[in-house]
Amino acid sequence: MHTTAQRVGASSTTTSISPLLHALHPMMAPVPFTAASQKPAAAGRVAARGLSSASTSAHCVSPTVPATSASSCSNSAPLPRRALRTAFGAAALSRGVACRSAATAAAQSPAAGADVEYEAVIGIECHVQLLTRTKAFCGCASEFGSEPNSNVCPVCLGHPGTLPVLNAEMVTLAVRAGLALGADIAPVSKFDRKQYFYPDLPKGYQISQYDEPICSGGRLEVEVDGVMKSFGIIRAHLEEDAGKIVYAGADRLSGADYSLVDYNRAGVPLLEIVSAPDMRSGRDAAAYGEELRRVLRTCGVTDGNMAEGSMRVDVNVSVMPRGSAVFGTRVEIKNMNSFSNMQKAIDFEIERQVSLLRAGRGSEIVMETRLWDEIKLVTNTMRKKEGLADYRYFPEPDLPPLTVSPDFIANVKASMPELPAAKRARYAGLGLTRGDIAVLCDETATSDFFDAVLGLGAPVRQAANWIQGDIMAYCKESKCGMDGLAITPAALVDMIKLIEDGTISGKIAKDVLPELLQGKGNQGVRAYIESRGMLQISDTGAVEAMIQAVLDANPKQLAEYRGGKTKLQGFFEGQVMKESKGRINPGLMKDILLKKLKGE
Repeated sequence: MHTTAQRVGASSTTTSISPLLHALHPMMAPVPFTAASQKPAAAGRVAARGLSSASTSAHCVSPTVPATSASSCSNSAPLPRRALRTAFGAAALSRGVACRSAATAAAQSPAAGADVEYEAVIGIECHVQLLTRTKAFCGCASEFGSEPNSNVCPVCLGHPGTLPVLNAEMVTLAVRAGLALGADIAPVSKFDRKQYFYPDLPKGYQISQYDEPICSGGRLEVEVDGVMKSFGIIRAHLEEDAGKIVYAGADRLSGADYSLVDYNRAGVPLLEIVSAPDMRSGRDAAAYGEELRRVLRTCGVTDGNMAEGSMRVDVNVSVMPRGSAVFGTRVEIKNMNSFSNMQKAIDFEIERQVSLLRAGRGSEIVMETRLWDEIKLVTNTMRKKEGLADYRYFPEPDLPPLTVSPDFIANVKASMPELPAAKRARYAGLGLTRGDIAVLCDETATSDFFDAVLGLGAPVRQAANWIQGDIMAYCKESKCGMDGLAITPAALVDMIKLIEDGTISGKIAKDVLPELLQGKGNQGVRAYIESRGMLQISDTGAVEAMIQAVLDANPKQLAEYRGGKTKLQGFFEGQVMKESKGRINPGLMKDILLKKLKGE
């Protein structure tokens, strides 16, 4: 839903806009852009990064100083806004110089060589598309797959005279994500204009959050190959997405004849989550990304569909001598559409940088953006970075500061679902193995279905086996999720109970399960199986008659069995099963068969 805003004039005040918004303070008015005004602004933007809690983000971490912990960032006292602006300018310049000096030092350092042991430093910027029905600042639909340029309006296209109106639902989802990650929710944050020019940015700037994000701090506990690790979260801020450039004549930029722009995605709400540079391998990064997506999907913040671009990751990688206090030159990697590809890209980039350092060619490691080529399994240069980009941030004049009340945060917290870590602990208490838990907790739809089945009285072990075995195999073959199945939890419980009381065998259950998964037994599993003539044969007389018929048809094998070849028992069991078309009670059949084979 969208709130209704009134524009703030130079000498006017604002009326109440929404529970989440309040009036724009006069000091937030933009400063006219002139060459003279940019000198103090440039100096101002730098110190703030060293002073604000956002100073250690993965995309702006100083390569010469290790990042501080997330907790220290979140606990620092907030600075006045002007002080933050002043500080942000000095930091940008110092970081640009530091990056170049770090690369030079790495190339010239006598420590660089084949005998040095290196370690990687990895941080991740994750752009998450929020699950709202409409865009961030207008009423256009926020959906994937529409006709190009069909979900657009004058607001998201940046036409003169239009005004943005904040989508309140994106604030709710951002707070929910922050609480799930243990972040501090800012009572007051603000939106800024990030200015750059590119064909997919219709307004010539992006509405984002710069020095006052809605969430700061936090941690994500992740199990990596059986070892629990803790990765810091520096910040999470709201912003709008850009459009999408489509290359015609080729499937990528290289070789394309011309480019087209689809603005359907322009203005779609995003939450950018910036990790601390705490990861040290591609596996660490992949496990972090998988758990982050799991948490956000559980909370309903995003669908996390990487193939559709609703979750995009940019990775920053550098290497340094193990134990060093000086970070190496950071390289950004893009174009990874799966966590498997992300791991491969990081591992390749680490190896590339280490090889250059050991060969005495550290100066060739420069600040740049590289693209992952999933066909050749290499990273390639996309563009060089001479220094930190100056986006000339200033407060968004058409949006007042965003206020989130304690009551609002408490209401969101009360609606939070059980998080994956708590769910895994609960499943472990049920006696499930770590392998079972990993499979059942990987998708929210799977764990929800499992919990519903348990709630109706199904045994834990049997329910887990059927869900992660035959049912998941059916989902994979049918290319649907657990929530796309027509079967009800009650129908699965009925099927398991019919197996336990001997009404049907496991073989019959496997044969009829595909039909049950299509919802054909939802009105009564026993009645449906009976209508198919598939109830288990448990009548002693009928079983004895079938067994005797098999023995009479195979006198040679019967003589060999009684002569000592007892392994032929399996042959007779198979023949009886074939005779009964899999419907015979296996336990009863084995007891009677064994007696008859012995001539009793």
